[in-house]
Parts: sequence; C-alpha cells; structure tokens
Amino acid sequence: MEPNQDGHQGETTETSSPAPKKRLSLPNLSPPAIASPNGASGLDNVPSPGLSDQNNMSALPLNGHDQSLAEEEQAKGSVRSKRWLWLGSILVLLLGGTALTLPRALEMVNGWRQEAQLKAYEQEQHQDSEVLRLALLTPEQRRGRLEAIANQQELSLERSRARFLLAGDLLAKFEGGPAIRVLDGLEVQYPVLAPYILLMRGRGYQLSNENDQAEATWQSILDQYPDSPVVVNALENLGSLDQAYWQQAIADHPGHPRTLAILHQQLQSAPDSLAIQQQILQNHPTDGRTAAVIDDLQANHQEHLTPEDWQAMGDNFWYRRIYNQAIAPYQKAPSNARNLYRLARAQQISKLDKEAQENYRQLIATYPDSPETALALRRLAEMVPPREGVQYLQQLEQQFPDQGASALAAKIDLLAKFDANQAQQARQTLLQKYPNSDAAANYRWRQAQEFAKAGNYTEAWRWAKEIANQNPQSDVTPKAIFWIGKWAQQLGRSADSKTAFETVLAKYPQSYYAWRSAVLLGWQVGDFNSVRFLNPPVTVPDQRPLPPAGSPTFRELYRLAQDQEAIELFDAEIRARAEGETVPELTVNEGFTEALLKLTQQEYLQGINQVLNLRNPEDPEQRKQWEELRGTRDYWQTLFPFPYQKLIFEWSEKRQVNPFLVTALIRQESRFEKDIQSPVGATGLMQVMPATAEWIAPQIGLQEYSLTDPTDNVNMGTWYFDHTHKTYNNNSALAVASYNAGPGNVAKWLQEFNNADPDLFVERIPFAETKGYVEAVFGNYWNYLRIYDPDVEKLMGQVGGR
Repeated sequence: MEPNQDGHQGETTETSSPAPKKRLSLPNLSPPAIASPNGASGLDNVPSPGLSDQNNMSALPLNGHDQSLAEEEQAKGSVRSKRWLWLGSILVLLLGGTALTLPRALEMVNGWRQEAQLKAYEQEQHQDSEVLRLALLTPEQRRGRLEAIANQQELSLERSRARFLLAGDLLAKFEGGPAIRVLDGLEVQYPVLAPYILLMRGRGYQLSNENDQAEATWQSILDQYPDSPVVVNALENLGSLDQAYWQQAIADHPGHPRTLAILHQQLQSAPDSLAIQQQILQNHPTDGRTAAVIDDLQANHQEHLTPEDWQAMGDNFWYRRIYNQAIAPYQKAPSNARNLYRLARAQQISKLDKEAQENYRQLIATYPDSPETALALRRLAEMVPPREGVQYLQQLEQQFPDQGASALAAKIDLLAKFDANQAQQARQTLLQKYPNSDAAANYRWRQAQEFAKAGNYTEAWRWAKEIANQNPQSDVTPKAIFWIGKWAQQLGRSADSKTAFETVLAKYPQSYYAWRSAVLLGWQVGDFNSVRFLNPPVTVPDQRPLPPAGSPTFRELYRLAQDQEAIELFDAEIRARAEGETVPELTVNEGFTEALLKLTQQEYLQGINQVLNLRNPEDPEQRKQWEELRGTRDYWQTLFPFPYQKLIFEWSEKRQVNPFLVTALIRQESRFEKDIQSPVGATGLMQVMPATAEWIAPQIGLQEYSLTDPTDNVNMGTWYFDHTHKTYNNNSALAVASYNAGPGNVAKWLQEFNNADPDLFVERIPFAETKGYVEAVFGNYWNYLRIYDPDVEKLMGQVGGR
C-alpha cells in the first residue's frame, strides 16, 4: 500500500545489479556405480538392441518386496548372459577375426544403443509428457502413477523418466536397494542423464553399505565422462572416502558449485585458513555465503590480501548493492576502467560527491575509449552545474556517437535551465540528426500533448503519427497510437479510431494501451468501473518449458524439477563456456534460462528483472534471440508468473475481486516476494503497512498474524483492496490509485479533475509515480488476462497480437 519500492512500471529496464543467488538445500544425490545389484559386473543387465525391452525389466520389483519377481529376474539374467555371449561371438566373426573381447563387443553395442536412444530423445523431448507433469507433484502424490509407467513393457522416454524420478524418491527415503533395482540398465536406455543415473546408483550402494560398489561407480563417472561437469559431483562423493579427490576438484574445477561446497566443508574444519577463504572469495565472489568469508578476511587477514582479493570483495558488495562498503575494497583493487568507475559510482551513491567527481575525471583521462568513460561523462553531467554539464554531454556525443541521441536529449534538458533558445535549436537538431531515437519520440509526444491540451487534435494527431512512423520500437509508441484513436473519436472519425486501436492490439499486445484499446473496441475484458467483478477462466501450464540454453542434460534435469542439480550444472556449463569468468556475461537465451531457474528458487523479483533486462540488446545476434523469445508463450509466462495462484483465487473469491487484478497488484507491489519490506515498512506480498494491519485485523477477526505469512498478508490485502473499491463506487482506477497514493490524494484529484474520461484522468494524475503505478497494475492485469485466459488469447489471435 506504499509506492512500489523498486519502481517497476510494466516492461521497462530495471536496476542493473540483481541480488545474490540463493542455493537450494536439497539432498545431494551421490554418484552411482555401473555394477548390477547382485554384485556382478552389470553386463548381464544390458538391454537387447531394439525399441522393446521386454526381456530386461518387464517385471521390475519397484517396492523391493516381491521375492518371486526377483527370482524370475535372476533367471532372466542367466538367459541374457548366454544371449550376450552368443552375440559377442558373432561380433568376433563379423569383424574378421579381430581380437575383440566380449566386454569390448558389449561396450560397442552399448555405444550404438546409447546413440540410438539419444536420437530418439531428441525427437521425443518435444512431445506431451505425463511424467513431466508428475514431476511437479510430491513423491506421495505421484508414486502410484510413476510405478505404472515405469513397469510398462515398451521402452520409451516416459518410462525412463518415471524410473529416474522413482529412484530419486526412493533415495530421499534412504531406500538404497529398491533404488538400485529401479536404476538397473537405465543409463543405457536414458543416456541424456547417464552420469546422474550413475550418481544415484552410487548413492544407492552407499545406503546399502556397499562402499566398494559405490566407489567403483563414482570412479566410473571419472572414466566415462571426463569432460562433464558431473565429474565434480563424483569427486565430491569420492572425497568422503579419500580427501585427495577433494583437492583434485579444487585444483581442476575451482569455480564449480560443488567445489564451493567442498571448500566450505573444509573451512568448517579449518576456520582460520587464509588459503581456503581466498579460494572461495576469488572463485565465488557473488555467492551469498561469501559475505561471511569477507567479514573474517577483513577482521583477521587484511595485510595478506592481494589486489585481486580486494576486487573480488568489492564485487561482492557491488553485487549486493552495499555501495558504501564497496568503496574501500575498490580503492585497493587493480587499476582499470571497471574498478575506477565502480569506485566513483559507489562514492556518488554514498553522497561523496567531491571524491566521485575526482575519480570520474581520472577515469575519463586515463581510459578515454572505455565504455565506462561514457558512463562517467553522463554521471558528471548530472553532478555539476548545468553549463558545465552541457560540456560533458557534448564530449559524450563526440566521443561515443552511438550514444549521441541520448546525450543530446540530456543536453536539451540542461540547456532549458539557462538558455531556452539554445534548447529549442537543439530540439530541432535532435529531430533532424536522430529522428528514429527514443529521445526524438519523447519530444514528439510532448508536442502532441501540448496540441491536445489546446484542443487542436488534428495537429496532435500529426505529431503522434510521426512517432508511429519514425519510432515504432519506442516505449511511447503504443500510447501515441492509442491517443490517435481517442482523438479520432473526438473528430468523429470512427473508422480511423478503430484502426488505431486494432493496431495497438496487433503490434503492442503487451502494453497497458492494448487493454485500453480492447475496452474501447468493445471486448469483454473489464473496464475501470467493471473489472473488479469479472472472474475470467484461467489456464496455467502444468509442466515446465524447454529452456532455450544449456545442455540437453541440464534441460532434462530442469524439466524433471531436479532443481539443485539443474542449477549447479547450468552454473558449471556457463563458467566452462566463459573460460572461468567469476561473473560471466550471459547471452539472451542464457539470461532467460537463468531467470527460469530463479523462479524455481522463488526468487521472483530477480527472475522477473532478469527477463526485463534482456530487452533491446545492441548485438544483432542477441537481438534476434530476444525477438524470437518474445514471440513465445514461455517468455511471457516467465515475465508474468503465477505463484500463489490457489491462495490468490481463494481470497479473491471471498472478497469478490477479480483474481487477475489482485495478481497484477501483487506483481507490482512485491514481485511475489513474501518477505520483502519497503523503506517505510510496507511488508509482504501486498505491501501492507503495520498500522493498516492493526486497523484491519479486528475488523476481520484476526487476532494473531504475520505480514510475511502469505495467507495473512493476502487476507488483509484483499480486504483493503475491497475497501478501496467500495470507497470509490467500485472504480478500479481510483481504488488502485488510492492503494498507492492514499485516499486523501485521490479525493483531491477528483475535486481538481473531471473524471468523465478515465483515460484523461489517469494522464492527469500529478504524481508521476502513481500515474505509472496505475498503468503498470492494469498493464499487468491485461498481460495475465491475455496469457492465461484462453478466451482472450483466442481474440488476440484474431487481431494478430502475440
């Protein structure tokens, strides 16, 4: 009920540095062995070639209690052994007497079979999957259905997935023997997850007190998958038997997430070890647990720290946005453009203006061609008197032509403070020199507004049309086209009005103005005075999307909700691709994939911001990736996620408020972060103020509550939202504005402005933050409607909107 603390307004670029990643505390699945459960080499359990696997595991004893099935399986093993002996002899003959041993022959057959299964996986992974839906349920909810699929006779991706999940559930219950039986031969049938199957099998042996088998299994991962990041998982588990393996992991894979776990385990045994702390700091500077390491280093080891240590320390504070504490480390870090900019910026944010200006000037003089210098010129222009600021902006325009338009726009704002004539000349230069820039679009829109206020709708239309023609990618363009439609109505040109509204829906379907256009076209999507009572149908995905980046192994782990393993593997893959950079620069597809992972960790604020920060990349290849992503449903469902759906729908029904509108409000207030708190104390999903909660609680019979508890928070928040609606005769625009700015301000605006045209009323809200808040909330509402309401999705398809 306070202004949104992070200032999000629809699909806009967010603040630059996300908060540190949290790690999931999920059970570690130890590496498995390739031996068979009866202690044999495992060769007898290799399935025969072909799509069917009926002779291998058709009666798998999933619960481990059916002795007759076990005896039958043992008998089948004898038959298979003879069959493979015969097959091996045939291979020897076929290869013309080459000295090919039976194990080597079987290894070749397994290789052929795995290759065939990988090809089959590539084809099947895009098909509908019941198991991927079951993966999102609890082990108890899914067990029966998984067992039925796992016992199917025909070999398939679904059967393999079911066995993998069942084995994981069994290991979580410490049932090693049954898990081993479920996993029998699965690495051949399901090669995309083969190393993880071996990890799990090793854990099964460990739980069964067969440590030799466990060790052999983990060792087999090192032998068979030497280039896979999963090697570190195997080394970690082997290290429990011989710590030399841990040292191997630290030496060969210093940036791997499991290496970090090893280092922290070692640090518990040697809490004063400078070497271990430096390893953690250098290779994992932005990990959440590194903060405690930094505290100890600063307290006890400052004299031993290197410039690289200080840089990593500064990076940690910068990443966590603790800018005042980043100053001292960056002063001792290696001298380069990046560190000097961060030092100056941290000083500026900390109100150390003199020091900041000095360092910005040093950066400009020392590194004149660096990207950080462009930022320094812009920052200096903000800090100095306007006349001096103009000079820095002129230097920016000359030195960095690609930033000329935005530099000139900032220069115009400064010129307007002391020389109106020069400012007007600069505006004409802007339109002539940079007609397609966002700055030019914003200037054109200001001109259109001035003519509209004067009642000259024809001239306003002309300026707005120039935006549509010259600046189709600008954020202001959907607004300009929408108001062309409104002005066309004023001029009695209904056909032009309809065309304008349909254009907004087709070309800018995600915008707030697309909703307003839909309303004015007569769509039943709720207007300001009717939207609260709508109860739209909702269709949410029941399985995870296929990520656009990462290996097939990572993608499969993610879709199976093996979150810890997926997060760690993706991290390791990115580091390997980036050749060890501690904070690698991500591609668009990698950034989106990381956003998906953040949502699995309930880091909704970071996940949403991660998607927003992908927009409009300069690199052509990256822009192509972004445009392709924006054309997918997965992109929009990630940008507008639906956590707490059941809770929101329950309380929305009780309060008789549109659940999509409540969801839209929560997204804007808290980004679904249940523990978030604003600087003034507004708390939780719906940002309820403590004093407001004290006033609400007795009215709803709530004696004990916690504002960080989602149920209590949504209970109170929806009650208050209903209250604001009743206050304003169920006008949702006024209710939403009141939720942000308070009822006193809304009452004042109602006295000052005519509310007959709700669009004009929103435009006239004098608080820029509240105006943006109202547009953002209803923009959110519209996006939830078009993404999750099948009826609206169908209508959007008819007008060409994505």
